[in-house]
Amino acid sequence: QVQLVESGGGLVQPGGSLRLSCAASGKIFSINAMGWYRQAPGKQRELVAAITSGGSTNYGDSVKGRFTISRDNAKSTVNLQMNSLKPEDTAVYYCNADIYSDYTRAAYWGQGTQVTVSS
Repeated sequence: QVQLVESGGGLVQPGGSLRLSCAASGKIFSINAMGWYRQAPGKQRELVAAITSGGSTNYGDSVKGRFTISRDNAKSTVNLQMNSLKPEDTAVYYCNADIYSDYTRAAYWGQGTQVTVSS
């Protein structure tokens, strides 16, 4: 069973920074893309950032220039450095990974971590 565990969420003031981390564990043969999605109350879950195993990145328009995604393939982790945070960044952030496990490729999700940007 593959598990994704997020950490680093919390309360931060506007303009502040947070760093989210996600570690994958379990019966993993390989990991393709990893990324972060977020969902605010009443809103659709949206892509924040994604990164392939080769290091190619993709960002949602609302976070470009403020967030940076990175990964450590040896540790099966993905990180999200969030700078210049805004109240509209408030959401539950979910880690996602495209993982080949038990001869099957599938998307896995973490439980989510709350990020609240408020004064």
